[in-house]
Amino acid sequence: MTVVALAGRQRSPAISLQRQYGLLGVLLIAPTILIFCAVIVYPLVSAIYLSLFSIYTPTLQGHWVGLGNFQEMFSSGNFWVALRTNVIWTAGTLALQVIFGVGVALLLDQNIVFRSLARSLILFPYFVSTVVAVLVWRWMFNDVYGVLNHFLLAAHIVDMPIDWLGRMPNAMISVILIGAWKYFPFVVIAVLARLQTIPPQLYEAARIDGAGAWSRFWDVTLPQLRDVLLVVVLLRTIWDFKEFDLIYLLTGGGPLVATETLPLVVYKQAFGFNAMGMASAYSIGMLLVLLVFMYLYLSRIGRGEARA
Repeated sequence: MTVVALAGRQRSPAISLQRQYGLLGVLLIAPTILIFCAVIVYPLVSAIYLSLFSIYTPTLQGHWVGLGNFQEMFSSGNFWVALRTNVIWTAGTLALQVIFGVGVALLLDQNIVFRSLARSLILFPYFVSTVVAVLVWRWMFNDVYGVLNHFLLAAHIVDMPIDWLGRMPNAMISVILIGAWKYFPFVVIAVLARLQTIPPQLYEAARIDGAGAWSRFWDVTLPQLRDVLLVVVLLRTIWDFKEFDLIYLLTGGGPLVATETLPLVVYKQAFGFNAMGMASAYSIGMLLVLLVFMYLYLSRIGRGEARA
C-alpha cells in the first residue's frame, strides 16, 4: 500500500501539469474559435435560417415559408440560367488562366534577359485593385472613345466601333478575357514554384533519349505539374465561381441578364427586390454547388498527404 501511495503521489504532479498545458492550449485556441464562429458559422447559420422565411430586406421582417423559397428557386428559370452563365464564365476564364499561366511560367523559368524584373511585373494584374482594373478596362473597351476601337478603326480591321460590354457575345468574351488577365498570375506563381523543383537530370535524360522540346514538356514537365495544376484548378474554380465585383463593375450582369451569375442574382434578390429570404436561398444553392468542388479539393489534399 505504501508503494502504491508513493507512486500515486509521483503521478499526480505530472497529471496536474498535463491539465495545465491542456487548459493553456484551450485558452490559446479560444480566440481563433470565436473568430471562426463569428465570421463563418454565424453567417452560415443565419443564411440557412433566413432562407426558410420570406424576409423584407429593409426591416428584416417576414413570415415562415419553409422550403417554399427553394421550391420557387429551383422551379423558376433564373437559377438555372444564372448557373449556366456561372459555368460558362468559370470554365472560360479558368481555361485561359491555366493556358496563359503555364505558358508564362515556362517562359519565366528560362534564362531570359531581365527575368527578375519580368517575374515582378507579371504579378501586377493580381495585386492591382479590382476597381482600378475595371475602370481602366472599361475605358479601353468604350465604344466611343476606347483605345481598342480606335486601334481597330485605324488599322481598318472594323468599319464601325464595337460595343464590347453592351452586346452578346462580346460582353461575355470581354468579361472572360479580363478575368483571365486579372487572375492568371496566381497560376504563374504556383506553376513557376513547381518548375524550379523539377530535377534537371530528368530533362538531361530526355535529351539523351532524343526527346524534342514538345516531348520533354509532354513527358517530363506536364507529369511533374499534374498535382499542382489540379490543386490550382480546384482553387481557382471555387474562387472564380463566386466572383462578384469584377462582373458587377464591368457589366452589372447585362446586357439584360446575359452575364448575370449566381452571386449577382443573390445581390439583386437581396437589395434589388428586397427579398432577403430568397437571396439566402440562392446563396445556399450556390453553396451546395461549391461544396462539390470543396470536397474534390479536400479529397485531393488528403490523398496527397497519404502518399507523403
